[in-house]
Amino acid sequence: MTRRLLLALGLIVAALPALAAEPVDMKAVSHELVVKGDALVAGYDPGDGAAVGDGFSDLYFDVFEESGMEQAIGMVAPATKSELESLFGEVIGKAGKGRPKTEVETAWQTLRGRLQATTAEHAEVRTGPLATFMQSFLILLREGFEAMLVVTALVAYLRRAGQSDKVKVVWHGVGWALAASLAAAWLLTQVLDISGQGQEVIEGAVMLVAAAVLFYVSFWLLSKREAARWQHYVKSQVDAAARSGRLWTLGLAAFLAVFREGAETVLFYQALALSSPGQAPALAAGMAAGALALAVLYVAMRMLSFRLPIGLFFSATAALLFLLAFTFAGKGVLELQEGRMIPITPIDWLPRVEWLGIFPTVESVGAQLALLVPMATAVLWLSMRRGAARAS
Repeated sequence: MTRRLLLALGLIVAALPALAAEPVDMKAVSHELVVKGDALVAGYDPGDGAAVGDGFSDLYFDVFEESGMEQAIGMVAPATKSELESLFGEVIGKAGKGRPKTEVETAWQTLRGRLQATTAEHAEVRTGPLATFMQSFLILLREGFEAMLVVTALVAYLRRAGQSDKVKVVWHGVGWALAASLAAAWLLTQVLDISGQGQEVIEGAVMLVAAAVLFYVSFWLLSKREAARWQHYVKSQVDAAARSGRLWTLGLAAFLAVFREGAETVLFYQALALSSPGQAPALAAGMAAGALALAVLYVAMRMLSFRLPIGLFFSATAALLFLLAFTFAGKGVLELQEGRMIPITPIDWLPRVEWLGIFPTVESVGAQLALLVPMATAVLWLSMRRGAARAS
């Protein structure tokens, strides 16, 4: 794994000069957002709320995203980036639904305050070698961690199943995803004139497909939990999976997990390189350290997976993949809402939990419930079945 990561890092470093762009002046962008947002809210009329909703949507795409401020925040504080995206969606949703002016004003004041606080915290870019090293290290560790969880779970599953020769299916998915990530980053910045709205739609679609595939794999693994009691299960079931093409699904899950983060990671490193002139050695050292940290985590998780009882291992792997599918579903819907492909219906009482992909809209929660209900039903059915088997 370390060799593959280092190769990918080398490709990223080589790609950075071709992805050059201008650094962002976050203070100026934040001031523009505040001034224009205040004007939109001041002129808000519930009878024509859609116009203000469209105005805030334009602010998001044409100012917050187009200026590079969204990417700059995501590079150092991804949770804050998701929070701001959700807050923009809340203002757009409430205005578009013609909610009372006080509700729209309250939502805007919340977003306004977070924009100003975030600007004050992150506008002053530190370009020293230590700061560059730490940011470079954290970008790769943070962006690669979720993908590594998926890949580790899939590889460990095949190894526990006595099918180490089929692990290459997963690594092929990872390799293709790394290549696709570099190609996507280059296309989005240099070749295709894709609007911010179009990029949000692409990101949202990839997340939802990834959620669907991970849900399928987690559901499949959970259904095998009971069968793991028999010693012959592992070989016979995985052989059957190979014949039915399900191992191809594992490769697809790995591809989507890596690709979901890959292109964005390249763009984050581009932004870091631009904001840290003359710090290429520190940036490269941070990337290498991040790769090493991911490799250590990968080995540690692999060793742990071999110590777990087979039944517990299958259950834990299924739970991990489902949690990621649940998170991807909520974030995918948020991206499509920002891309104006899905309406925004705010839920005022629901808390926002970014790390779980829980955002207070009917549409995002509905997508997550579409995964949660069948999974909870399956868990309950399997528990009742095991209880009946023990009683007999």
